[in-house]
Amino acid sequence: MSNSKSQYLEKLENCLCPPGDGVFTVNTAKERKDALRQKLYGQTEGVEALWKESLQKIDDSEHKAAILGISSDCGGGILRGANWGPLFLRSTLIEQQPQTSAFDLGDVRVIPHLLHDKYLNEGTISNCQKALYQDENSDYFVAPLSITEDVCDGFYKHYPEKGVFGIGGDHSISYPLTKAYLKAKREQGKRTAIIHFDAHTDLLVERLGIDLCFGSWCTHILEFLPAPHHLIQFGIRSSGKAKEHWEGTFGVKQHWAHEIREQGADAIVAGVIEQLKADKVDELYVSFDIDALDEEFAAATGTPETGGLTPEEALTILKALAKEFPITGADMMEIAPFTDSSLAGQSSSETTLREGAKISAFLIDAMNKA
Repeated sequence: MSNSKSQYLEKLENCLCPPGDGVFTVNTAKERKDALRQKLYGQTEGVEALWKESLQKIDDSEHKAAILGISSDCGGGILRGANWGPLFLRSTLIEQQPQTSAFDLGDVRVIPHLLHDKYLNEGTISNCQKALYQDENSDYFVAPLSITEDVCDGFYKHYPEKGVFGIGGDHSISYPLTKAYLKAKREQGKRTAIIHFDAHTDLLVERLGIDLCFGSWCTHILEFLPAPHHLIQFGIRSSGKAKEHWEGTFGVKQHWAHEIREQGADAIVAGVIEQLKADKVDELYVSFDIDALDEEFAAATGTPETGGLTPEEALTILKALAKEFPITGADMMEIAPFTDSSLAGQSSSETTLREGAKISAFLIDAMNKA
């Protein structure tokens, strides 16, 4: 972690890139990237200088929420394409949720073949440091999960009153986002809980020998929570094991999609609020996998599932929680705009982005008010 703020800002200039540039391309999606640059900076050329200049003004920003895009889907494994989420979701937020604003840190510089530095040998790390930083002996990390955790650690150190809103990417990215958040809040003496919306439990210990991925990230952040049941999951419905297995094995608390339909979102969230107050929780982090929503609303994702939540049910839960607890960190994951499992074509992407933007806007607004 950078000791001084100036060192940290230098790290951001090296490890991040302007918003929307997280997917390394030459010409692919150039028009979409230019459109986002125009909206954010009023021009398409010379954007990197403007972005670096903006980083010097984090302290002066009126916004508590800071967007960080992580355009990585190397930790996924079903249908790929969530790496385009940060670019497309930002554009949708600007177009459809203009009342919502946040400071934009930019995107993590992603080498798309990498996941975490711990999986790499020294030679690969040196080669990647040379590619990213023009220095094969750099002190900076090279894989997206490692860079994200390092950047977030520094952010919470230097800007403790602000929070990161992460845009993914596949759900493995929530591992470094939540880990950094939980470590920082623990040091501040805050009791926290993770509110996790998903069709899947993400409670594997490993998947095909890899311990950090979209299906296992929750397991590996439990140790940083005040207690395992401070991970509360909503919308679960695609699982090879029963709810009792997951709650009994890991100590988490789950509210499956059918329970929310049968009992009503208001009744479910009332019980959750009672639990959180009994646990003396101070602040919440919300991790939202778009596949928590039924595939009618979120088909442009790697693993769409039937029988999911409606956007109204998700927002009912979030609004109730936000009335009682500050939401000080959040993320939106697994939006894959080019993925079309529903065969509905462009409308599938547009629907998924629209609903993802509505929920993202609510979370960003809640973070700014916290």
